[in-house]
Amino acid sequence: MANSQLPSAASEPAASAPPISAKAAAIDELRPVYALVEADFRAVNELIPSKLTSDVALVEEIGRYIVESGGKRLRPLMVLLTTGALGYTGRQHLQLAAIIEFLHTATLLHDDVVDHSGMRRGKLTANEKWGNAPSVLVGDFLYSRAFQLMVEVGSMEVMGVLSEATNTIAEGEVMQLANVGNLQISEAQYREVIRCKTALLFEAATHTGALLSAAHDPAAGAQVETMRLFGLHFGLTYQLVDDWLDYTSDTATMGKNAGDDLAEGKLTLPLIYALEHADQADRQIIREAIAQQSAGNLEQILAIVQRCGALEYTHQAAVTESEKALSCIDALPAGAYADALRTVTHYSTARLF
Repeated sequence: MANSQLPSAASEPAASAPPISAKAAAIDELRPVYALVEADFRAVNELIPSKLTSDVALVEEIGRYIVESGGKRLRPLMVLLTTGALGYTGRQHLQLAAIIEFLHTATLLHDDVVDHSGMRRGKLTANEKWGNAPSVLVGDFLYSRAFQLMVEVGSMEVMGVLSEATNTIAEGEVMQLANVGNLQISEAQYREVIRCKTALLFEAATHTGALLSAAHDPAAGAQVETMRLFGLHFGLTYQLVDDWLDYTSDTATMGKNAGDDLAEGKLTLPLIYALEHADQADRQIIREAIAQQSAGNLEQILAIVQRCGALEYTHQAAVTESEKALSCIDALPAGAYADALRTVTHYSTARLF
């Protein structure tokens, strides 16, 4: 995605398993959403590279590579839609959206190093291209630059939410790492991992957007908790859909290697469910794959999660979280921004079909 342009169907990575025309249609569904915030979205896309300046050339090179590697920038978009829905008329939401994107990008850099990932969004990861050490250090740079921008925003409430979120996201990463190969992890424990690791930044985006709006219009204060919960449930939806896609899609569809979670020894919801409900022989196949951290028998495991109902269960879990997110939107003032939030939520679950 070019810095000053909206996402296009041609430049977006594939997001679901349907035919190409269906993928393009799903992306097209978001066009009215981006059009609604076009001026602000363009301003954010211009602000991001302007804040990546550094006297160290490699910092700029890696930073630009990762922030310009495509994607829909849903988290910054959530800031813009939230402030729009709550009638915010200032300009600090642009900095807030950039902060959220920097935090997200920093987590991607660190995640890819931890996971030894070689591909993201259909491109080489920064660690594959430049090595682990530069990737980690540029991730640190982006975190620190995000906090410099928080100071410019000047809201202790916003800084409090974002600093807490950043800390908890790091804890979520450690929790996930500690659970690699853990065949005893429960669904409740796993949900806490994805709440911390994935959902929390969506939650922080909508929560801080609402706090910023409430600081300028006390009437928006009644919606702060609603928007926090919306971001939480949307984020859980997004991760659960990704869990489902990892066992139903190919490399081109996911923008990463199919079966990566399995090869990394990560138990996501489909495998957690299968270990409880598949027959004994199938459970043993999963245990051996996790112990060996190998996707060599991926086809067998795909058949197992389908046969025992794990994919259907994960599908329904994502839909349930989506319904919770949609119910939060119903509490917002009616209008184009509330409709846009619904569209983005429907888009997220549309990846299931």
